[in-house]
Amino acid sequence: MGIVVRGETAGDCAAVAELHVRAWQVAYAGIVPDHVLSALDVSARTASRLERLADPDSPFRNLVALDGDTVTGFVCHGPYRAQEHDGSPLQPEYGEILAIYVHPDRWGTGTGDALLLAALDALPQPEVRLWALADNHRALRFYARHGLHPDGLRATYRPTGSDVDIPELRCSLRRG
Repeated sequence: MGIVVRGETAGDCAAVAELHVRAWQVAYAGIVPDHVLSALDVSARTASRLERLADPDSPFRNLVALDGDTVTGFVCHGPYRAQEHDGSPLQPEYGEILAIYVHPDRWGTGTGDALLLAALDALPQPEVRLWALADNHRALRFYARHGLHPDGLRATYRPTGSDVDIPELRCSLRRG
């Protein structure tokens, strides 16, 4: 069969939340404090996803990757959220990949490639940005393969439930 990418539905939210938590726990081990990773709550993430998905005014879109009937990854994309880092409102002249996660059992299968390419295809802006934890070298290599490279802007990310500030890098792709 192959990887199918489509819009996320309410029926996908629990599976997406579960793979999101698992991806965090594996990808961010040694980067994000263990107590933060162990406290991640699938039920709370499911509820949050359902709430966001139900918001008709949201400028952000969620796509899922499927292998048969199994949700194997997701990506969220939309206008750039500059306010997250500098206090300004959305900047729709730039696109943003807000999140992209693949279940760790599916890393290296093409799922992440399919999701990222689908999001890039859906974003009409000539420049697309994303933020990545500076020590997440696997993700940074993945983004670089798709033309998203650190552009010099740095910030810190503080996970919910933590008092630790984690360095992050902004990556950008400028398209002709």
